[in-house]
Amino acid sequence: LKILLFNNRIYGLTKGQYSPTSEVGKITKSTPMGSLDAPFNPVSLALGAEASFVARTVDSDRKHLTQVLRQAADHPGTALVEIYQNCNIFNDGAFEILKDKQQAEEAVIRLEHGQPIRFGVEGSKGVVRNQSTGDLEVVAVTPENESRILVHDAHAASPTTAFALSRLADADTLHHTPIGVLRSFQRPVYDTLMSDQLDAAVEQHGKSDLDALLTGNDTWTVETS
Repeated sequence: LKILLFNNRIYGLTKGQYSPTSEVGKITKSTPMGSLDAPFNPVSLALGAEASFVARTVDSDRKHLTQVLRQAADHPGTALVEIYQNCNIFNDGAFEILKDKQQAEEAVIRLEHGQPIRFGVEGSKGVVRNQSTGDLEVVAVTPENESRILVHDAHAASPTTAFALSRLADADTLHHTPIGVLRSFQRPVYDTLMSDQLDAAVEQHGKSDLDALLTGNDTWTVETS
């Protein structure tokens, strides 16, 4: 199952009500004084549920979108891809900071497996782990901290770091927003494990007799007067 979650931060098809991903204070037809709900992060939600493939991309970045969707299609098992999508009628410009070339260079964190997590003009910014709290944070790269820049591991068995990366995205300003594959971890999928169980049962007990099953000791007869 491949889940494509198109996030435009609004309920556009029903004419512009706030949605679970709308920012706090969002003025819409259903929140004329501003939304009070704190928006949830779909990528964080999926990672918290132990999803084995989780990614984020932007609809207008065709090359990146294609790469992410191809990886999702190739993943053995369920995959979730959040796609930031503009709604030019009811929420135009919601992701402008991520689409404008100049602003995006300072805001978008492009994740590539096996590569240091750097962004900004000439890689001037990077992601490190705070040595006191263990949280991830964005810093200006210097010779002193360059060795601390996190190297992205999308295939890590634990989703802990991927979850921490997902929390860098700020729902209000969208600064420091990671895009790309946050997690791609291969593990046996349900239908494969179920098929293995069925094959093992047949090998151990032989094929079952359906009539014997239906008329076995766990059946009963209902008599009517």
